[in-house]
Amino acid sequence: MKKILVFGASNSSNSINHKLAMYAGSFIDNAEIIEVDMNDFEMPIYGIDKEKANGIPNKAVEFKEMVKNANGLIISFAEHNGTYTVAFKNVMDWISRLKGDLWENKPMLLLATSPGKRGARKVLKHAAEDLPYRGAQIIAHFSLPSFGDNFTNGKIVNEELNNELKNHINNFKSQI
Repeated sequence: MKKILVFGASNSSNSINHKLAMYAGSFIDNAEIIEVDMNDFEMPIYGIDKEKANGIPNKAVEFKEMVKNANGLIISFAEHNGTYTVAFKNVMDWISRLKGDLWENKPMLLLATSPGKRGARKVLKHAAEDLPYRGAQIIAHFSLPSFGDNFTNGKIVNEELNNELKNHINNFKSQI
């Protein structure tokens, strides 16, 4: 059975990006959906001095193993000051110190949402351009604007946006 890592790249306990990622994951049938909480991978802020003194945290090794064992990833990005959250960036910095391509050439469906009309498009664009240089195979990306208006009762209520996401999910499913 295929394994899909699904998470919001945020450490918010009520992350709208986690909700969007899990919603997208619910359309992947015949696969084990592995829900990841970024709070489970809290580590010291990466620094070369910390790495030299203490080595690479076990949490980084555990996260990298999850990536290695997955057939694909669905990540929904929260936007902090136009880029990745510190929680996500720190995990990425630590796992970059381990052997192999950072993302193991895994197929990815990238998502983003925010309360505003831009739907965290800036971080999504950055991720779509950045992650392939780090060993990611980006299959598709999707931004959901105005989360509070477009996502209600656990689903996207705007039919046009919902159909757009489903098309991206079908494309992703064909690549895993």
